[in-house]
Amino acid sequence: MAAFDETTLNDPGRLAAVAGARRSLPAAPLPLNAIARLAARLLNAPMAAVTLVDDLEEHFAGSHELPPALIDTGRAPLSVSVCKYIVSRNEPMLQPDLLVADFPELRRHPLAQRFGVRSFAGVPLRDRTDQAIGSLTVFDTVARQWTAGDTTILGEIAELLRPTAVAVARPGELTSLDSAALLDSVQEAFLAIDTDGVVVGFNHAAHRLLGYTAEQVCGRRLDDTLRPGYDDQPISAALGRLFEAAPRRPVPRDLTMRHADGHRLPVRAALSVVRGASGALACMFLTDLTDQNAAEELADRHSSFLTALLNSLSVGVAACDETGRVVVLNRALRAVRGWDDTYEIPADYPATLNDMLRYADMTPMTWEQTPLMRAFRGEYVVDVDVLTVVPGHRIRRFATTAQPITGTDGSRLGAVAVAHEVTALHRAERFRECHKQVEHALRTAESAAAATPEILRAVAEALGWPCAELFLVDDTTELLRSAGHFCATETPDDGFFGHMPVRGQGITGRVWRTGEPLWVPDIGEYLQNPTPYERDRIRICRDRGIRTVLAVPVRDGGTLLGVLTCYADSPEFHEDLLTVLLDGVAAQIGVYVALRRAEQYARQLGRSQDDFIALVGHEMRTPLTSIAANAGLLVEDGAAFDPDHRYMLEVISRNTSALQQIVETLLDLAGLDSGRAALTMRRVDLARLVADSVETARPTTAPTITTELPEQLLVDGDAGRLRQVVDDLLANAAAYSPADGDIHVVLRPGDDTVELSIADTGIGIPATEHDRVFDRFFRGSNVRHQGIPGSGLGLSLAHAIVRRHHGTIALDDNQPTGTVVRVKLPR
Repeated sequence: MAAFDETTLNDPGRLAAVAGARRSLPAAPLPLNAIARLAARLLNAPMAAVTLVDDLEEHFAGSHELPPALIDTGRAPLSVSVCKYIVSRNEPMLQPDLLVADFPELRRHPLAQRFGVRSFAGVPLRDRTDQAIGSLTVFDTVARQWTAGDTTILGEIAELLRPTAVAVARPGELTSLDSAALLDSVQEAFLAIDTDGVVVGFNHAAHRLLGYTAEQVCGRRLDDTLRPGYDDQPISAALGRLFEAAPRRPVPRDLTMRHADGHRLPVRAALSVVRGASGALACMFLTDLTDQNAAEELADRHSSFLTALLNSLSVGVAACDETGRVVVLNRALRAVRGWDDTYEIPADYPATLNDMLRYADMTPMTWEQTPLMRAFRGEYVVDVDVLTVVPGHRIRRFATTAQPITGTDGSRLGAVAVAHEVTALHRAERFRECHKQVEHALRTAESAAAATPEILRAVAEALGWPCAELFLVDDTTELLRSAGHFCATETPDDGFFGHMPVRGQGITGRVWRTGEPLWVPDIGEYLQNPTPYERDRIRICRDRGIRTVLAVPVRDGGTLLGVLTCYADSPEFHEDLLTVLLDGVAAQIGVYVALRRAEQYARQLGRSQDDFIALVGHEMRTPLTSIAANAGLLVEDGAAFDPDHRYMLEVISRNTSALQQIVETLLDLAGLDSGRAALTMRRVDLARLVADSVETARPTTAPTITTELPEQLLVDGDAGRLRQVVDDLLANAAAYSPADGDIHVVLRPGDDTVELSIADTGIGIPATEHDRVFDRFFRGSNVRHQGIPGSGLGLSLAHAIVRRHHGTIALDDNQPTGTVVRVKLPR
């Protein structure tokens, strides 16, 4: 039953007994706070109280760990008391859970609502007439089932506090008190010392702890036996201060005591003063700290080991405790903030971030959104990108993983987050995309200058830097000139871009001279004695806020074609990585510029060849025709000349005809290449055309010609031009084959093409020259060395004709000797 009996509480006899107990109990030699602590420890409860209850209030004669707001005045109104139920009923009371109690007044009790008490167990304190004057009660902050054994323990302790048991001890007679039995049953070592420093009480637990017997210690000064060590001060001075202050609550102090075997024993003493009829006594409850100190020392070693381990990691580690407060930041994460190892983590650590953390898209990340706090709330976080933005420093990216920390019982102990910096990796990934963008810009641009803006934008965005500029060597002046620039912000007219580099001076100029990359971590400190030009460039860079500069050469093999220079507005690292990444872009630009220049040279060479052919066609054709006509007339009148003159006339006529043939071939080639020479396309029987060409060649050809031809094979083409190709190829095969050699002609149809192959057993063409035999005037090196005549135009003409028919012509080696020419034409 929860209700209390007011009649019992208001009984005059009981109130008189309470008043007497209030006077006598504080004078008892047993410290009542220690009694409360003893009860709490024996029942494994966090709080306990010895109370006396009158008709208006309950009075705290002793307490252990009760909330200060409840016991500061030493008393409390009955409205916040549960002891009143125990006293009015005069019997033990066990309450397992106030929040689900059967009676509303218990469920709404202030101890539960205001002070967090969930359960209690108490027994009445009685005087020698069995009148209930108060209670001995233990409290817990969690619901629990109290047992009959708990009631028995509380009852035995309460029985020792009956007024008949609280006799006043005379000096030196504490061991004769009935309370000595209680002290000997206490697990904690206990000493009582009078104002002269003489030990007057010493229980069995003290004997077990210190090795002395009560007979060896009691009646002697404390300094003569146990010799306490207290901050290198005499214990008598500390005891004097204790008696003078007479604290109501035990004062904890860490001491050392001399053990009976001579070693110093670390202990924690709970010191209090009890005043009785025989005077004041200092009471000490001693707890052995040997295991605790060893555990703390071991914990310190483990902590030092863990700290060293965490600080040796290249990844950042952060952890918070069960309240969410950050308690661990290893060296890698401290470096991000610019803190050293000794800097104490602020209690308001989140407030120091100042929007430092960002998502990958640069939007701010609040502290509650961080992986550590998400893990603190129970989430497992894997590889979330967190960016750090610190003014004056580069933006850094961390792949962060976090998880909660739980105890063996499943309770939440905190959370830990591990941050692996991926700034360099992310930058390398961006450069892969940058290479694609550069390739696209180069492929679609008409010139290097046209591609430069898009190239530099891709490079600057991949780096995360604001500015970049490309310089190229001018072919005519051989000076380094700006081909274009990129700036992420508005560009003022300050001379930063478009300047003319000086060879050997400044960053770009030095790369121009050395041909080697140059990394400058701080633009204002890299030169000892700058030239006027360099001082001016440094000033302009500083005005722009530039801190770091990287310049790399643009090359084609060993030839320097230009310099790519990039600028950062914050200190940068990863020198080797960035140099390699930028070298890759410079190589792309170098290949493009070299190819463009090669194409330009090829166009110039082609124009020169066309000019030469035009010269031959227009300036040589008419004179040669006149020479050939006159030489022919002279040869016809040869009877008028002697044999030597007739021979000379024949040589003139023959060579003039050869020159005319070369001129005609050149003009024919020019017409085919330019498209001016029209083809007469019709259906042609290629099998018949090849057979006719072979029959025409056989009478004048020494090597044996064999064929594999179908009966008919129709293609679309110019019959005259195709016959010209076959005749020239057969003539070549015959010219470079021995008299006893073989020429094998094969014509085969395919699904979409036809293939004509003419294989000879002649001297062949070196494999390294196969791709050049179709160039004008080119003749194989082995042909030139053997003195075989020719102009080097036959295969060029055949190549031009086949190409106009949308076909291909190629050379292969014939085994064991000779050459195979393969012509493929669309059907």
